[in-house]
Amino acid sequence: MYVCICNAVTEKMIRQAANAGVRTLAELSRRTGCATTCGSCADLAEDILHEARAAAAPRPFKLPLLTIPQAA
Repeated sequence: MYVCICNAVTEKMIRQAANAGVRTLAELSRRTGCATTCGSCADLAEDILHEARAAAAPRPFKLPLLTIPQAA
């Protein structure tokens, strides 16, 4: 799906940029041109960027802590 019609930036391109380490809309704009012409795509592009970064973030294990009995 095209997100930025002015500069032909797709959702896939935004997700690839997020996977490559892009963190902000400003950086995304510098790398892809997204939201640099009319700006009407900025909110959607930023939402997709944050969603992609959250999905790629490592999730910590939620395991219970074990206690080791002390020798008496």
